[in-house]
Amino acid sequence: MSVKTPYGKLSDSFMQQLSNIRLLACDVDGVFSDGRIYLGNDGEEIKAFHTLDGYGIKALMKNDVEVAVITGRKSNIVANRMQSLGVTHLIQGEENKKDALTKLQKQLGLSNQQTCSIGDDIPDTGMFMGSGVSVSVPNAHPFVLDSADYITQRQGGFGAVREIADLILLSQNRLGGIQSSSV
Repeated sequence: MSVKTPYGKLSDSFMQQLSNIRLLACDVDGVFSDGRIYLGNDGEEIKAFHTLDGYGIKALMKNDVEVAVITGRKSNIVANRMQSLGVTHLIQGEENKKDALTKLQKQLGLSNQQTCSIGDDIPDTGMFMGSGVSVSVPNAHPFVLDSADYITQRQGGFGAVREIADLILLSQNRLGGIQSSSV
C-alpha cells in the first residue's frame, strides 16, 4: 500500500520508518545550499540558504526531533545560520561523518533506526551507513543517489531539507498546525 503525500505516493513501510525518526543529520553544501561556493575578491565566502529549509528545521525541533549538521568544511556562515535556527548539534570540519554521527547518537541515546540523514556527495554515505533512513537530493553524485532510500523532489538549496522534514512530521501525524517565526 502507499500513502499520498504532497511529494507523491510513498510506501507504507517507508512512512513507518520515518515515524521512528528522532534525529535528522544533514550535510550543508549541496543540501542546505545549492552546492556552489561563492568567493569574493577579498576571500569572503557567500552561501544562500532557503527559508523553506529553515522553517522545516524549526518545525522538527519544536516536535522533539533533534537536528544535526555534520559538514567537512568549517564556515562562520554555516555557524551563524544554524545558530539563528537554534541548531545546537553543529559538527564542522569533520571528514569522517559516520564516526561523528555515531558519537552524536550515543550522546543522545538514539539508534540508527531513529536517525535519518541527508546528503549529496560520497563523504555523506558514511552518515547513510549509520542511519535507518538515508536521503539524497536529486542533484547528488550518482553513487549517493544509488545509496539513498529516498531522493527528494526538491534540489539541494531549494527546499530539499524541508521536504524530508515535512515527510518526517507527516509520518508522525505532526505536520498540521505547525507555527513558527519567519526564518
